[in-house]
Amino acid sequence: MPGQRRLTPTAVGADVLLVLWFVFSLFPLLWLVLLSLKTSAQQTSTYFAFSPTLENFATVLSDEGTRLTSVNFLSALLSSVLSCGGAVLVSLVIGIPAAYAAGRWRFRGSDDLMFTILSFRFAPELMVIVPLFVIYNQIGLFDTKLGLIWVLQLVTMPLVIWILRSYFEDLPEDLEQAALLDGYTRRRAFVMVALPLVRPGIAAAALLAFIFAWNSYIFPLILTGGTNGTITVAVARYLGGGGQAYYNLTAAAALIGALPPLVLALTIQRYLVRGLSFGAVKS
Repeated sequence: MPGQRRLTPTAVGADVLLVLWFVFSLFPLLWLVLLSLKTSAQQTSTYFAFSPTLENFATVLSDEGTRLTSVNFLSALLSSVLSCGGAVLVSLVIGIPAAYAAGRWRFRGSDDLMFTILSFRFAPELMVIVPLFVIYNQIGLFDTKLGLIWVLQLVTMPLVIWILRSYFEDLPEDLEQAALLDGYTRRRAFVMVALPLVRPGIAAAALLAFIFAWNSYIFPLILTGGTNGTITVAVARYLGGGGQAYYNLTAAAALIGALPPLVLALTIQRYLVRGLSFGAVKS
């Protein structure tokens, strides 16, 4: 039949390879789930044959997990949500107008300026962590949520500016010119015309920025103590924070820690799909 795919040996072989690669890619996640369901006695002595239990999740979320690692997992989870959400909010408030300006006005050296902004995102964290540690101790931002928000926006803001810059560049300038002819100011044309059209892009940029901030480890490890530590630091403590490696508790904590970004992605998926494909096809 026309349009029907022919089952040739090459096509079948390609499908088999894709399935094998898919299974290989998901195997670490499957292993993490299995490990989170094992007891401490089974975590290193069994593979697939074991008696599953949910006690590890209860331990992580209870005072018992705090006693084992001296880290309150629920407090770290709340601290991560507040600090990462705050960093993304600051990045959007400052980054959206900056991206609009970068996408609409080009001048000599603008590309160099944008590359400099991007370099802040890819600069090694270890290169700036020592002076930041000294500065934070001197001005009282060490182990505070405000200090954590401020340093995490260094991770998120360059990403927001670069992503949204391409969205604003893809918007026809005629729309804003028509608004200006109708008596709108440049600021009102930005808020009423350009901004609503890039909402899918804002959702995509916000999600990616939140994930990068959520996965940050070096900054929270060095710039926080036991009060405002994040989820990445708390999960790592189960690998030896109490003098013993609790692999099953680490797996359970990692799965719980992956839920907020997943819930956020599912919440904004209507905008996310459109935002990630925006500007991919032009007429």
